[in-house]
Amino acid sequence: MKNLRSTLAIVWRIASPYFYSEDKLAGRGLLAAVIALQLASVGGDVLINQWRNRFYNALQEKDWNGFVREMIVFCVLAGILVLLAVYQTYLTQWLQIRWRKWMTTRFLGEWLHNANYYRMELQGEAADNPDQRLSDDVKQFVIQTLSISIGLLGSIVSLASFVIILWGLSEAAPLSLFGHDIPIPGYLVWAALIYAIFGTALTQWIGRPLVNLNFEQQRYEADFRFNLVRVRENTEQIALLKGESAERTQLLQRFGSVISNWYGIMSRTKRLNAFTSSYAQAAVVFPFILMSPAFFANKILLGALIQTGEAFGKVQDALSFFVSAYTTLADWRSTVARLDGFEMSVNSAARLPSRKPTIEVIPSGNDGIGIEQLLIQLPNGKAQLSANAFSVRPNQGTLVMGPSGAGKSTLFRAIAGVWPFGSGSIRVPADASLMMLPQRPYFPIGTLKAAITYPAAPDSFTAAEISDVLTAVGLPQLTGRLDENAHWNRMLSLGEQQRLGLTRALLHRPQYLFLDEATASLDEPSEARLYHLLQERLPTTTIVSIGHRSTLRDFHERTVELVHEGDGFTLQPKEVAAVSE
Repeated sequence: MKNLRSTLAIVWRIASPYFYSEDKLAGRGLLAAVIALQLASVGGDVLINQWRNRFYNALQEKDWNGFVREMIVFCVLAGILVLLAVYQTYLTQWLQIRWRKWMTTRFLGEWLHNANYYRMELQGEAADNPDQRLSDDVKQFVIQTLSISIGLLGSIVSLASFVIILWGLSEAAPLSLFGHDIPIPGYLVWAALIYAIFGTALTQWIGRPLVNLNFEQQRYEADFRFNLVRVRENTEQIALLKGESAERTQLLQRFGSVISNWYGIMSRTKRLNAFTSSYAQAAVVFPFILMSPAFFANKILLGALIQTGEAFGKVQDALSFFVSAYTTLADWRSTVARLDGFEMSVNSAARLPSRKPTIEVIPSGNDGIGIEQLLIQLPNGKAQLSANAFSVRPNQGTLVMGPSGAGKSTLFRAIAGVWPFGSGSIRVPADASLMMLPQRPYFPIGTLKAAITYPAAPDSFTAAEISDVLTAVGLPQLTGRLDENAHWNRMLSLGEQQRLGLTRALLHRPQYLFLDEATASLDEPSEARLYHLLQERLPTTTIVSIGHRSTLRDFHERTVELVHEGDGFTLQPKEVAAVSE
């Protein structure tokens, strides 16, 4: 019961915001229409149940006129029920897509807001494979929540409607055993209740492990799919290293988890289906066994017997909703748990920058970027880099050097405001534009023009402007491919990707350009030409570089080094004069 309340609370937290959103009128209207159609369908079932009594009585009594009349009534009722079913499905699907659109937009916005997606990776949160959460789980949550809630409502209303009918039939045909009537008011209702309780208890006992099995199956499937994508994205390196055998072994190990867990689902589902199928088949004849003595004693007609069988079935189905929908409920609870984990992970990542201590990036009215009492830590709390009273001065190129693992790239991330682990403050000029270029730049899948201008819109720059810069950085062969769609990170060499990243910087013209080994894959003469190009075309841009080549000193006014001190590294205020000076 505690787990049920917890699950329902999570469902309410995830589901209810849509019905209070900007789309609430459409959402509430569609939900009300779907509920009304469900209630009307139950009303139609009641009318059909009453019709069966009259129809089979007419057959038993060979009443031709009654037979014709009831056939006409059936055609009218059947037509109405078909219409109700068609529009209930149509409006349900309409509500599903609107609800899914709103939820996807909301979760996507929260995930992408203020680098939450990056901090989630840093924290190693439980929300693995966010792509699955945003695509599959949101879709399944909407479909299953509507299906289960509308189905449950229909079962409750159907129960209330057919209990009245079944109670009345119990009075018309009292329970008879060995020729003696046993006066038990509403005995057919109590029989249906006992039958349903028995089935529900056994179903829960047999099928309970399916919840965790379904959760694990989704996780294993997503992990296998993710690693397949990793192979596709790193085909060249795998081929050069002849890593096919290693990849096959690792992929088959992950797929082995999929298979092993699936066997567990198969075994448990087999047991569950064996019981639920037996339960359903027995429910067909159970009411006739109870009513047959009264029928053969001529206390009721065939119509009443048939009506009783159907009414008992409706009551039993309503009471056994949990039994018939158990597999769906187990899958639904797994979906709810995954979405809950995703939402908690996003919220945790969003709160991370506000936790104390943290690295504060403060807008400043001063020129230059100032660092005070900065301590950069790893996510596990281990100190990595410290700095104090250090500044990046306007129009003064700075080269940051130091051993690998000293925290140079992490320093850039802290300045960009995406690394919260640590303490201290970084003051950045208000409204200053910063651009970070890593060693392997990111290009979205799409046209080359969109990849270059990212994150700006493709039409932010003219084709002539882009072609001019492409030629300047040494990529004239790409000028005729601006409208070509491709996966550019896979098609271009790392050196070409770095030239393309500098094309982006030359177009955007940031006030501060941070180059994290952004030319490391180029030969030294090409690197020198590109730095000269940056200085020529971005005269007001302050360039801060991370690099290991001593030749880079010539393109910066000063060089600072990270020095090992204690358990970490220190960015010393001491400056090493550039070679050009």
